[in-house]
Amino acid sequence: MKKLRLMALIGMLAIVTGVSAQLNLGIKGGVNMSNLVYDDEIDDKNPKIGFNVGLALDYEFLPSSAIQTGLFFTTKGFKAVDATLDTEYTENLMYLQLPLHYAYKVDVTPGTRVVFHAGPYAAYGVGGSREAKVGNLMGEWDVDKIFGDENRQYKPFDAGLGLGVGAEFGPLLLDLGWDMGLVNISNADNGNVKNQNAYLSVGYKF
Repeated sequence: MKKLRLMALIGMLAIVTGVSAQLNLGIKGGVNMSNLVYDDEIDDKNPKIGFNVGLALDYEFLPSSAIQTGLFFTTKGFKAVDATLDTEYTENLMYLQLPLHYAYKVDVTPGTRVVFHAGPYAAYGVGGSREAKVGNLMGEWDVDKIFGDENRQYKPFDAGLGLGVGAEFGPLLLDLGWDMGLVNISNADNGNVKNQNAYLSVGYKF
């Protein structure tokens, strides 16, 4: 009898959880400001402007709690500028990125919520480019070979931690966040290079 009661209680909890849970699919996109951290220090580089776009998945299992994930195409890298020599060097790294964040949502007004989220991410490099500009002359190379096993290439796998704060205005989304890479993507024997990226995204959930 006790086992039957326990099973009935578990079943009721599962039904309540399933009913209260809400799964939302959305699209998001925005602007990135990225850099590469060398030996745990940022050199005198200017942040590189890039973009992010992809599908977002929000699994709200409690009124104020959710798991947020998705699949995003995002650009990272760095830019170095020497005004004295009139030169500019840019490395553009392109990734497919999968975040997995816990989100806590605070109701502000009916239909409006502030969202705090944090968690790990994993990414894989799918391409990129190196560009050098001297005066009015510009060259681009290694478009398909920026990731690989050689010293001048980067390891394709990246992972780290992300955090952010956003807002939900009904179906409209706004998100400001920061991703800190924890994986050394350098192939050099003594190299230590990590990704760092801040982003501002807008979106729509269906």
